[in-house]
Amino acid sequence: MKSKAVAIKTKIAVISDTHIPKQADKLPDSLLEELAKSAFIIHAGDFEDIKTLNQLQKINRVVGVAGNMDSKEVKEKLKHKEVVNVDHHKIGVIHGWGDPHKLPKTVLQEFKNDGVQCIVFGHSHQAFNEVIDGILLFNPGSPTDIIYAHYKSYGILETSPDGIKGQIIKLGD
Repeated sequence: MKSKAVAIKTKIAVISDTHIPKQADKLPDSLLEELAKSAFIIHAGDFEDIKTLNQLQKINRVVGVAGNMDSKEVKEKLKHKEVVNVDHHKIGVIHGWGDPHKLPKTVLQEFKNDGVQCIVFGHSHQAFNEVIDGILLFNPGSPTDIIYAHYKSYGILETSPDGIKGQIIKLGD
């Protein structure tokens, strides 16, 4: 009797620009539930306070990078760029900087020699889920702030043997 091959799929919760406590006291409950159910959390920077990172680490494993608005403690604990391997896929994580309209090109350039299939970034607070030059560029937006966006959001990445797919989840007020 032959056994069937099982396709490996991993669901990753993706957040960025949480800006706690400046923009909110805490993350929305519906998001916290999703973070706990995922394989792990990717945070693309601008936690602001080390307490937010510590709280997330109590919920699930966190792969995070420091952003421009992060405290000295966060910047000392996290790098500005990470590459993580998930189910034979390389995912680059960076906060980003500069003009929001140029962010996709900026982050692509930053990972040009890393062989990534996906780049997670933040900074603009604007959700972005698009394949450019064969690489999925994914910005989950912000779950706490709409200063530069039309809605609050987070993201889900799912890996499979076919590649990586992203989904933006809009949050209510």
